Formats: sequence, structure tokens, C-alpha cells
Amino acid sequence: MADSSDKREGRQSKRRTRSRRHNPDGTMTLIEHIYEFRRRLGYALLAIVAGGILGFLWFSNRVGPIPSLGDIVTGPYCAIPPEQRFPKEGPCQLLQTVPFEAFMIQLRVGLTAGAVMFAPVWLYQLWAFIAPGLYSKERKYALTFVGFASVLFAGGALLAYLMVPHALELLTSFGGGEFATWFTGDRYISFVLSLLLIFGVSFELPLLIVMLNRVGVVRYEMLKKWRRGIIFLLFVFAAFVTPADPFSMIALAGALTVLFEFALQLTRLHDRKLDRRRADEGWDKLADDEAAPFNYTPSTADEEPPARPSAAANTDDIT
Repeated sequence: MADSSDKREGRQSKRRTRSRRHNPDGTMTLIEHIYEFRRRLGYALLAIVAGGILGFLWFSNRVGPIPSLGDIVTGPYCAIPPEQRFPKEGPCQLLQTVPFEAFMIQLRVGLTAGAVMFAPVWLYQLWAFIAPGLYSKERKYALTFVGFASVLFAGGALLAYLMVPHALELLTSFGGGEFATWFTGDRYISFVLSLLLIFGVSFELPLLIVMLNRVGVVRYEMLKKWRRGIIFLLFVFAAFVTPADPFSMIALAGALTVLFEFALQLTRLHDRKLDRRRADEGWDKLADDEAAPFNYTPSTADEEPPARPSAAANTDDIT
């Protein structure tokens, strides 16, 4: 009886250590950080494995009106005109050249889909591990960053999926009627997933620009001066990372240009607001070698430190 009571008190003590209500500073010992990391990592892996199992089952089965994951993945390949595919008649199928290739493809695609479906779960575990060490303003920016990053990545992956059929149709049209296309499952899935990843990661560019502007690394005037060069580099980047077809390159370069211009306008608004505030405070008139007008009086060693806020005053419980 005493042992169970001690274990219960130990678990409650650990919860208080992780809780903002009982631990406003989020302080932990090194071993507590390791235990917390292990716990959060375990939950994240369990979420990914559970999503992978559902994705594996979804690969061959429809979910109501939603087509199977296999149909979604092979959709761009099956959109190629039948006269360019092999076999020209019969169902649209990929080619398996080694044993268990189909199983490994289904497992890989299922894990990828499961990681995407359960992204809120493992992203929350990552957030819950980092958040206790952040201030409230930093937590607000981090949540905003994660939210917009997820939306931009999904938008880029969706655009890539829409462009894949056009890219495949153009790439398989070379050679006249001397060639017929029959992709192996492994090569085709790698091609599609890599293209989705490239588009998704590329769409994080405007968010990166805005965050660098927020922390003062780049300003609107600097980006405006480099605008033409940056747009040119965006087209060069799109030409290198996409297949050798104009549809994917123009789609990626055009989307990145629009997103860059949108991010540029956000930096302009932010810098204008920051300059207005500096002007109101008189900071813009200070010379580089002039001291800032801080109203700060250092405390002496005899003065008592400020009282630590009570646990009841802070009810922000992250976990």
C-alpha cells in the first residue's frame, strides 16, 4: 500500500515539474530533461506508427467516398494517355521487379501518409517539450511559425501533385511511338514523393523571410534592392530541382515568386511600423556612437531581489 502511494506521489511530482502552473520557470534538472525527451519522443513515435498502420490499410481500401491511397498515388501515372503506357489495354498498374517491392512501397507510402495525418500529435509533442523553456511571446511566435509552416508545406505538396500528371505526360511523349512507359513501383513512388517534398519545403521560403525580418536580420530596403536577383535565383532553383519539363518549373518558380512578393510586402509593413515606433521614441535621431536613453538604475547588493510570482498567479499550463 505504501509503495503504491509513493509511486502515485512520484508521478504527481513529475507532473508538477512539467506543469506551468506549479513550475512557472519551466526549470528541470538534466536527468528530468532526458526523461521528458524520452517520454515525448515515445508518444510521437507511437502516433507515427499508429498513422502508418492506418495508412498501410488505407493503401488498398477505400474509405467511403475517399479513394484508396494506392489510387491517389498512382493517379498521376494513370492519367498518362493509354497509347503512351504499357500495357495499353487492361488496368493501370506499376511494375514490380523484385520480391516484396510492393509490400515495401505500401509500407513506405502508408508511413508517409500516417505521419502527415497524425502531424498534429507529434508536432504537439515537440512543442510541449520546447515550450516550457520559452517566454510567452516566444511561444506565440513559435505556434504561429508551426501553423503557417504546415499550411505552406501542404499547399506546395498539393501543387506538386497537380503538376505531376502534366510532367509525366510530357516526359513520356519523347521518342515518338518507339517507346512505351511502364514505371517500376519503387522508381515511380520515389519520383512522386521527392517532388512533393521539394515543392513543400520550397514553399517555406516566404515564412523564412518574414521570420528573419522579425528578428532584424533582413529589412525591406535590402530585399527590395535584391528583388530582381532573388527572382532570377528562384527560377534557377526551380529549373534544377524539378524534372526537365516546363510545367513543373514554371509552376514552382511562379508560386515562389508570388509568395516572395507577398513576404516582401509583409516586411515592408513591419519595417514601417517599427520605424514609426522608433521615431516616436526618438531612437532614429541617435548617432551610432551615442548612448541609448535607457531609464535604468542598477540595484545594489543590499537590496532584496524581486519576489518570485506565485504559482497561483500563472495558470498557463502547457502540458
